[in-house]
Amino acid sequence: MCAGTAGPAARPSLLQYLRRRSQKAAQPPGTPVHIGESRNERTRITAFEYDAEGCREHELSGPEDCAPFLDAPRNVWINVDGVQDVTVAQRLGELFGIHPLIQEDIVSTGQRTKVEGYDGSLFIVLKMLFQENKGESFRSEQVSVFVRPRLVISFQEQEGDVFDFIRERLRRGTGRVGKRGSDYLAYCLIDAIVDHYFLILEALEDRIEPLEQAVLEGPEPPVMLAIQGVKRELIFLRRTLWPLRELVARLEREAPSLIQKDTLPFLRDVHDHTIQVIEIMESFQEVVSSLMDIYMSSISNRMNGVMKVLTIIATIFIPLTFVAGVYGMNFRVMPELEWRWGYPAVMGGMAAVVAAMLVLFKRKKWL
Repeated sequence: MCAGTAGPAARPSLLQYLRRRSQKAAQPPGTPVHIGESRNERTRITAFEYDAEGCREHELSGPEDCAPFLDAPRNVWINVDGVQDVTVAQRLGELFGIHPLIQEDIVSTGQRTKVEGYDGSLFIVLKMLFQENKGESFRSEQVSVFVRPRLVISFQEQEGDVFDFIRERLRRGTGRVGKRGSDYLAYCLIDAIVDHYFLILEALEDRIEPLEQAVLEGPEPPVMLAIQGVKRELIFLRRTLWPLRELVARLEREAPSLIQKDTLPFLRDVHDHTIQVIEIMESFQEVVSSLMDIYMSSISNRMNGVMKVLTIIATIFIPLTFVAGVYGMNFRVMPELEWRWGYPAVMGGMAAVVAAMLVLFKRKKWL
């Protein structure tokens, strides 16, 4: 059996990506150079040979073992886990006629979501998102899919994906995937990735709801950091989803020779799902933006309250300071200084001033 194990890839930072991208500066176009997270995992190649009558599953030791599938009468799905070894993409490219520019994009894991046509074949790049543990930030992995009649070759950064249910349907011979061509299998891979975006959105919703309550109850710096974290995730998700909508639309419009008519309704359905995911994502962005505004307003209101109290205290002490300053002057002729009740009178006058100012503030509703 060849089901993958869970183990999503981490996203490299932009600086890391640019540094690795600079390695290609002196290389001619079409030269495969791995750009992405460095891993020591071995490259794993599995193959499904299937049709309406059944499915055969193969664990392959290297690209050379794929040669029997070159002219196979049945549909073939070859899945490659691990793109760090660029020779694997090169050998598969030579064997199945994959364009050098496609080989270059396969091993460069910073590609934008896209679909391109090459001499009777399709090349699709997607971002597969998932979580290792509930409550953690999601991880991203590039999935590259090469499609031609009766053949699909998919490349992933490492083992573990969202395609297990597709493999189970092929093994059991259930569902349409075993009875359709390579175009339907490509649709199934896209649909599995899009459907998993809903799980990512559910996880983000679980993180947003407690933030709403925390902002209303008492905004603190950790709340601000959590809001910023969700905002970064939504920005990355937006960059991933918008090109995906265009990708599915282009498959409907520009690939009639490879996409059969009975597959088009399914592509329209996944296009609708993509739009739905985008709408939910945009609503989350609005909620997070409003949370940020509420947080800043709450902090501002709290600061205004503090300044209000300090201003009232300072205002009360201004006349008291004036009185104290008057009687602190070193004049010889000050009749009040010889008066027996002078000190109580001054203290009483100061207390009266304080009381009068508090009454005034109360009437003005400043307190």
